[in-house]
This record gives sequence, C-alpha cells and structure tokens, in this order.
Amino acid sequence: MKTAGSQDPFASEVTCWSLQTYFPRAARGFPSPQVSGHLLGPGAMGKKGKKEKKGRGAEKTAAKMEKKVSKRSRKEEEDLEALIAHFQTLDAKKTQIVETPCSPPSPRLNASLSAHPEKDELILFGGEYFNGQKTFLYNELYTYNIRKDAWAKVEIPNPPPRRCAHQAVVVPQCGGQLWIFGGEFASPNGEQFYHYKDLWVLHLATKTWEQVRSPGGPSGRSGHRMVAWKRQLILFGGFHESTRDYIYYNDVYAFNLDTVTWSKLSPSGTGPTPRSGCQMSVTPQGGIVIYGGYSKQRVKKDVDKGTQHADMFLLKFEEGREGKWAWTRINPSGAKPTPRSGFSVAMAPNHQTLLFGGVCDEEEEESLEGDFLNDLHFYDSAKNRWFAGQLKGPKSEKRKRRRGRKVEPEGANKPESEGVSAQAPLEVVREVVAEDGTVVTIKQLLTAPGPAAQLQSDEDDSPEEAGGPVVEPCPRSNAMLAVKHGRLYLYGGMFEAGDRQVTLSDLYCLDLHKMEEWTALVEADPEAQEWLEESDSEASSAGEGAEGGEEDEEDEEDEEDEEDGEPRHPLVMPGEQFADYLPRTERYWVRLAQEGAGPDTKEKKVLKVAQAMAKAFFEDSA
Repeated sequence: MKTAGSQDPFASEVTCWSLQTYFPRAARGFPSPQVSGHLLGPGAMGKKGKKEKKGRGAEKTAAKMEKKVSKRSRKEEEDLEALIAHFQTLDAKKTQIVETPCSPPSPRLNASLSAHPEKDELILFGGEYFNGQKTFLYNELYTYNIRKDAWAKVEIPNPPPRRCAHQAVVVPQCGGQLWIFGGEFASPNGEQFYHYKDLWVLHLATKTWEQVRSPGGPSGRSGHRMVAWKRQLILFGGFHESTRDYIYYNDVYAFNLDTVTWSKLSPSGTGPTPRSGCQMSVTPQGGIVIYGGYSKQRVKKDVDKGTQHADMFLLKFEEGREGKWAWTRINPSGAKPTPRSGFSVAMAPNHQTLLFGGVCDEEEEESLEGDFLNDLHFYDSAKNRWFAGQLKGPKSEKRKRRRGRKVEPEGANKPESEGVSAQAPLEVVREVVAEDGTVVTIKQLLTAPGPAAQLQSDEDDSPEEAGGPVVEPCPRSNAMLAVKHGRLYLYGGMFEAGDRQVTLSDLYCLDLHKMEEWTALVEADPEAQEWLEESDSEASSAGEGAEGGEEDEEDEEDEEDEEDGEPRHPLVMPGEQFADYLPRTERYWVRLAQEGAGPDTKEKKVLKVAQAMAKAFFEDSA
C-alpha cells in the first residue's frame, strides 16, 4: 500500500483530483469515486452587498443542481423501488417478534451501533458488504449483551427497508427510542442508488418499529449526521447521487420529538460548505460542533475535484430569539487530527468527542491509494482543544493513580522525555496472503505505549514492554462506535489491501477511564473473507454494462480452479451461522450448481441444489 506524504495537521483541507468512472462505490461509503471538493458558495446567508449576491448565486446553483440530480435519478430510483418493495414483501411475512441467540454479525460497514439507554446492550442496525462483485444491504437488527458477551438477532415485524450510511440516534423517552433517518440502498452491481428520506423509530421497550410520516423534512440523502439536542433531533449535511450526477448538502433540519414535526433552520453567519461524513456532536454548553467531512465538485466532464475537510464550526441556539440559530467558525488548539474521511465518532466521558480512524487518500487521475488509520483523538469543547488519545499500555504492577486521561501535546517536548524518537509513532509492516496467493503489504502506525504512559504521570515508571503483539484494531474506515459505562466499543469497518476491499466483523473494547489497552472481544480473520476478483477481460469491457464480462470472469475462475485440481469454496468464518454464510456466498454456489445441472434446468431446482451444496460444505467445515 502506498504511503501518503507528510501533511500539515493544521491545514484546513486536502484537495485532490480524479476521473469519475474508476472507483467502486463500496470502496468507501461515499459517492463512487472517493474524491472530494469545494462546492460553489458558502451555503449560508452572507452579508449585504457583493457577499450576499454571491451567496444567492450559490443557492441558485445548488438548487439547479439538485433539480438536475433529481430528474436524472428518478428513473434509477423507480427501478430500485421495485427491488426494495420485493424485500419489504419478504419482511411482511414476519408477524412475530423473534429473538434468537446467534454468532457475531457478518462483516459490514456503514451500519449504526448505538448504546441502549437503560440496558447493558449495544444495538446494531443495517450496513453493507461488498464481495468484489456484488453489494449486499442489510436491515437486520442485532443486540450485544455486554455483561454476557453474547449476540442476539432480533426479528421485528415491519422493519425499515435495507440500508446503509443512515443515521441512528437513541433518546431515553418512553423506555428508550432508536430514531433512524435516511441512508441509501444500492443495486447488487453497485451502480444504481436509492436515497431514503424516511424517518423510523424503534420503541425499545415494546420492540416495535414505527414509520413516522411528517412533511417538510430533509430530501433523500445519505452520509448526513444527526444528533439529539434537548427534545429535538438536529440533522446536517449529507449527499444525494445518481449514476451521472451528485449533490452535497449543508442544510440544517430540526425534528421536534414532542410535536412530531420537521422544520428547516436558517442559521445566521457563515457555516460549513456542503459535505458528508463529518463529525457532529453536542457540547455541554448546548452548542453543536461540526468538524471535517468530505465533498467533491465537478470541474469538467468526468473529472472531479475533491476535498477532505478539516475545518470546524459551532452551531449555537441564540437564547431570547426563538427559533434563531447562528454559525461560528472556531479554530481549536492542540493536536488536531490529520485531514481524513471515513472516520468514526462517539461521545466520550466528560462530554468529550472521540474520533477514531479513517482514511487519508492520495488520488491521481486513474488511481486511488489510501492510508488507513487507527488513531484516537479527543475534542474538549470546554477548552476548544484537541488531544491525541495515547494508551498507557498494560500495568505490570500497582502504581499511583494517573493525573489525567488525556495527554497534552506539549508533553512530547518536555526535557524529561527520552527524546522525540521515543514518542514518535512506530510504522509496522504486515503481509497478508489472500486466498489466491496474492501477498498484500499493510502498513499501520502504532503508538509507542512506553513514553505515552510516562507522560501521563511523572511518578509512574514506564511500563515494561510487552513481549507479545500489541492488541488493537487494525487501521480502518467506516467503523461503528458506541460508548457505554465509559467503555468504547468498536465494530467492523473496512480497509483496502491492493485492489481488494476487506470488510471486518471484529469487536474491540477500550476503557476510556484507564486508557491502557484494547481488548479483542471478537476477532476476525481477513483472509477467510470471500473475495471475487474482476478479470482483466471484464475490466476492459466495463462499458458493456453491469452484467457484461461476468461469464468471462467466471470461466477464468473455473480454469484457475481446474488447474488446482478442485474448486476453492468460500471459507466459513469463525463462529458464523449457516443463516449468515448462505446469503454471503449464495452467488458462488448458484454458479457452481448451474455448471453441474446444465442449461435446461429450472431456476428453482438450481437454487435448491446450490443451497444443498452450500449446507453440505458448511457442515463439513464445522
């Protein structure tokens, strides 16, 4: 994997360029090419005169673009609505609440992970998975019992349609409610997208889904952000994309939980430019912070200009002026995160905002290389300051209590330190061998535990270096985070290894009070994941359509399998149930069954044979 050049962590943005037609959408969870850019205009009310005229011009341009995108995407969405309706028909057959103990959920990204407000539980909903050829969307609901370290799949009648890149917010009302807005559905080939604008609530006490229909809400979108503020849900940004066009948003909406109504806010001041995938969090002072995010802009035909934003804004309710909000740009001090996209956010103890991982992309006209990250950062709104989240490492003996949880960045320059090199991150290179024998090199930066612990307390001796490997989540983007009882839980996400996307299903925990070390609750082997490579012939004939070239690719795979003597079936992942294994690998088994059954065999019979073959292999692998 290519290593990104050094970047100024205090830079406001990273700009990059790319052709539009190169990258698969599932490689990021953002629009197809993972590039970003400035959109025209500040997207907020400006001062009178020239600035006001420019602001109005930008609003007109955005309105025209939205109308253009809406028109072109209408046909796509009509096609996908039929597929969504099919899945909803299947869901309608569920008439009872069924809660079944199960193994950990299958690999996924862009799902939502939420902490139950009353129970020691985490709630996982939705998400997506890409196996190299096909995109899978989910509307499954899982719960993780923290005390019992046990997963359960909860089937509830009339759930929301399958989706990813939505937003989920938990509120304590009525025994707990999980509110979900928007997100997207993709066709199996990942080339058409449907953006939801529906609002759902899961009543946790009764385990019932309810669709809340209220006019005046946001347009269909994904990649937006939503938080609970007092007795309202505040929503910001996101994007909408069709095959040819896209638009990013910087609008703000409020949903009143008491009146069950939407209202569009019009904050004064200059706010963030349109973007998706940003950090949005509520401060103890009652403000809402927006940081970073991702956007892109078309500069000429098939060429986009992209930006990974690193600016920060405060949205504040103006007391005494009912319904009035105001934007203010803020410039925090401290160890700011480097510009990135696909990072994950959660609220840490003491109302600090926690930021984890992401990817810093280097983009050229026909290629994209990403450095995936697994670092931690904390933003303290009371001090308007960023802190690097450095772990102390496991304690070898009982010592004095720590002085603080977070490390001041100036500490790295104290004379007592053993030197700058001792505090610098360590670059670790690992080699992963894929199923096809490809050796993929993965680089990751690891924080040196010894000096970090020394900076926490002058009285403490540096912990002895552990003889075994460091336990920590591998670098990734689009992971799911949740905090419960001062512990951070991290699930899934993805990273790239060469041309392969590795989707994860592991679960890690970190005590945010102690900040010593990660604990692996569920480990996953990336090598066990199914990956269907695109053949050279398919890549060269990509213009023939979504289905073009698939038969050639399958023939090449068959030839490779015959050369080895016997086919290489998709492996069963540790702890995986057949109910999860079959949907993940069904396409492979259907193709295998078709080859043995002949061209005149009915589709239903082929499907039955495929399922029987998959079950036999699954049971043999158990």
